[in-house]
Amino acid sequence: MKNYVPILVTVGFSIVGVVGDYLLKLASSQKYPLRSGWFYVGFAVYASTAFGWVYVMRHLKLATIGVVYSVSMILLLTAIGAAGFKETLNAYEIAGLLMAVGSLILLMRFA
Repeated sequence: MKNYVPILVTVGFSIVGVVGDYLLKLASSQKYPLRSGWFYVGFAVYASTAFGWVYVMRHLKLATIGVVYSVSMILLLTAIGAAGFKETLNAYEIAGLLMAVGSLILLMRFA
């Protein structure tokens, strides 16, 4: 039970990271992306997560953090791409998402 809080914090930072990615995607559509306000806000959002990572790294193995963060990011970024930017998924991409979720389930069950 004690590992659930760091895992939830990791997922929370995945959400914050996706917000940062979304802002950087908006910046990338500007004529001068690195001078865009979206870029600076996205950069600040990413930087804000550094404090939380110190907490998470004290409580979880790096491999566990990597898998939870990666799978969370993949699922959240896919949702943002599909909902926010009208990107589509093919069958291979959906199969890959299902395998990513399966890897997370295995890690949490046997780690």
